[in-house]
Amino acid sequence: MRFGLFVPQGWKHDLTELPPAEHWAAMRSLARRADAGDVWESIWVFDHFHTVPEPTEEATHEAWTLMAAFAATTERVRLGQMCTCMSYRNPAYLAKVAATVDVVSGGRVEMGIGAGWYEHEWRAYGYGFPSAGERLARLDEGVQIMSQLWREGMSTFRGEHYTTDGAISRPLPLQQGGIPMWIAGGGERKTLRTAAKYAQYTNFDGTLEGFTHKSRVLEEHCREVGTDFGSIVRSANYNVVVGRDEREVAERLAARRALLERHVGAEAAEREMGSTAPHLPGVGTPEQIVEKLRPLVRAGMTYPIAYFAEAATDTSGVELFEREVVPALRG
Repeated sequence: MRFGLFVPQGWKHDLTELPPAEHWAAMRSLARRADAGDVWESIWVFDHFHTVPEPTEEATHEAWTLMAAFAATTERVRLGQMCTCMSYRNPAYLAKVAATVDVVSGGRVEMGIGAGWYEHEWRAYGYGFPSAGERLARLDEGVQIMSQLWREGMSTFRGEHYTTDGAISRPLPLQQGGIPMWIAGGGERKTLRTAAKYAQYTNFDGTLEGFTHKSRVLEEHCREVGTDFGSIVRSANYNVVVGRDEREVAERLAARRALLERHVGAEAAEREMGSTAPHLPGVGTPEQIVEKLRPLVRAGMTYPIAYFAEAATDTSGVELFEREVVPALRG
């Protein structure tokens, strides 16, 4: 079992308790905490510009700027994004950025990449909002360009959406063969097929039913394109609300709801709280979370990535998870 940890960056209204001048210190502190131990293999941020569940004027720090900052301030932990939106940056430029961060980090970057979905920020930043088919086609083409640049240092590619003509990306990433590719998303006809062709890692539905189904679809695509299904690591993200007992779990859920209601109102807060419903795998006492995650591990989910909404100001939940959940799952 390998574990990843999300660092709060504001996207989920998880830095609102702090003034902006203290945001970086809080993020850096959590990153270094993960770096210093042996529980977390990786730290992660989201690639978004506007908050959820509703866009507000609260801070959302940019993902690849944070990647560079974490690269320079940590030593061991790997660095990922869940997930970079292909259409927000030209893929040849993105490959160059990622290669530079890989060098700065000493070869610790993961490339989480997806087609993108958050329509409000697409339109607000002037990207339009292409059809799902076009977004997925851009993902497939962009992954090919990045892979070519990381392997060969040069790319000439002519696609429907992206073109390169002798684009140079030097130095190459320090990681032999290029930066590991995470294709994130569960689209069954296109995204999982792209994953079958190019990914070393996938990230999709973290419920037992959803994970099992998506895994079967991925396996079929692997069979069709000639990829070893067993060579692809399957991961899932979990919003973790953990407490020593059910009362503490309820208190944490209530505190989260109250914070969201202050910023986005009761209706939007209710929608967002659906991602931390008590029946979900990441919510409960340590014993309950272990009981819910074990069947997923048996189904092939070997890389959970945990998000703790309160972690910028309170790491007690992270500590409880480290102390009681991780050893039980690894054991």
